[in-house]
Amino acid sequence: MKRDRQTGMKNKKKRILAVSSAGGHWVQLQRMRTAWVGCDVTYMTTKEEYRSHIMSDAMSRGEETPRFYCIQAATRWQKHLLVLQLIQIIWVLIKERPQIVISTGAAAGYFALRIGKILGARTIWVDSVANAEELSLSGSKVGKYADLWLTQWPHLANGESATKSPSYAGAVL
Repeated sequence: MKRDRQTGMKNKKKRILAVSSAGGHWVQLQRMRTAWVGCDVTYMTTKEEYRSHIMSDAMSRGEETPRFYCIQAATRWQKHLLVLQLIQIIWVLIKERPQIVISTGAAAGYFALRIGKILGARTIWVDSVANAEELSLSGSKVGKYADLWLTQWPHLANGESATKSPSYAGAVL
């Protein structure tokens, strides 16, 4: 049992960082929210507008208001923005110290999983449902670092260790 950094009181809730890029990755991440009900959740994404959705949804369910961070959006063609995004992600990970980092993708998820793993977090990557023919670029690069790597398409899983290829555990989303 860990002590809460701010209050010093014992905290039994798992600290989760749920991170993704905006758009479809975010929609898929939100569809998994019931998996972490009762946990201490922090959300991180690249679109500020999602903050109000998260806050109002938590209030309507009578849940604790989760923490929310908006970070720089970036693609692999915007190297200078990727550096800024990486710095922001490192700052959030150091500040929040999640026990689990989960992502559905793109660059933000890649960086969060890699750095989270270095900081001792358990990591989960759920490859995008949109990638029905092949794994996502981010997924194929980060999968070997994830403690759990899932694909939502059985033909993309080859049954090897979850650190070498994704596992298929049914349609997640």
